[in-house]
Amino acid sequence: MFKFLRGASHVRSAALGAALLAMTACANAWTTKPVRVVVPAVAGGTMDVVARALADQLARDVGVPFIVDNKRGAGGNVAVGSLLGAPADGQTIMIAIDNILTEIPHVIKPNFSVFKDIKPVAAFARSSLVLVANTGLPAKDLNGLIAYLRTHPQQNTFASYAVGSASHYAGLMIGARAGINLQHVPFLGSPPALVQIMGGQTPFMFDGIATSLPLIRGGKLNALAVISPTRLPALPDVPTMAELGYPEISFSNLAVVITPAGVPPEVVAKIRAAVQKAAAAAPVQKRLADFGLEPVQPQSIEALEKIEKDGFERIDKIIKEFKVDLN
Repeated sequence: MFKFLRGASHVRSAALGAALLAMTACANAWTTKPVRVVVPAVAGGTMDVVARALADQLARDVGVPFIVDNKRGAGGNVAVGSLLGAPADGQTIMIAIDNILTEIPHVIKPNFSVFKDIKPVAAFARSSLVLVANTGLPAKDLNGLIAYLRTHPQQNTFASYAVGSASHYAGLMIGARAGINLQHVPFLGSPPALVQIMGGQTPFMFDGIATSLPLIRGGKLNALAVISPTRLPALPDVPTMAELGYPEISFSNLAVVITPAGVPPEVVAKIRAAVQKAAAAAPVQKRLADFGLEPVQPQSIEALEKIEKDGFERIDKIIKEFKVDLN
């Protein structure tokens, strides 16, 4: 009888222990249901590929599907509208480039409050700009490009991948600093702009590293400078704008995970921990490096929000300083 009771006690203890472990696992888990990942970009584009790399790793780490939902349109308004239309429970997140917070709202009126309705909760990569030029130009460095533009006024143009983008503002700033009246030629995205650069219709542009890097490596574009605090691992021989004496031309974009502002803090903390773990995984690091993106150190939500607000305000000052007509 004693042996039976002792055995029963062991069974009950084991069951209780298993139940407690299950409860603890549930409490520590982000989710037990599929997560929808809204991406404000077309399938197959750089942002989509980067988002899918992170989402795939998150799925492996968390143990549930992460389903990418591409919602391009209206400068991110469509994607944010879809994000905010879902319950604020962490089951719908967004992976985006942070120009959706700092640049685009100056160009396209958002249908949401940028710093009240949504919250950047984790940054996992940095995308820098690179100054690329037509390979047929005699200029092989920035000083050579400026000298060429001064002596060839008919070529005093620069391309950008969008009006009101860092690509646009960096071009304005280099023209002002060099004392050259440059004509801005905007495009809808990098690919058509780069076609013009390679074709010689426009001599140069500042482009995101991800879209220009394959063309630089293929010898179809010359990289003259990068906008980055330090030289990029993908282009170690290309100097920074600061090295060349232009520290004020400083732009970069962060790849960030965004949630609705109403997601509970404890859920946000779990999302952040999962994102930081996934971003550090070797497959994600390799994918980022393939596109020339750099990893970033984890920072607090407050620090990340300050980065975004400072970026928004800086763009506002540039627009006013250069009297940019965004229409």
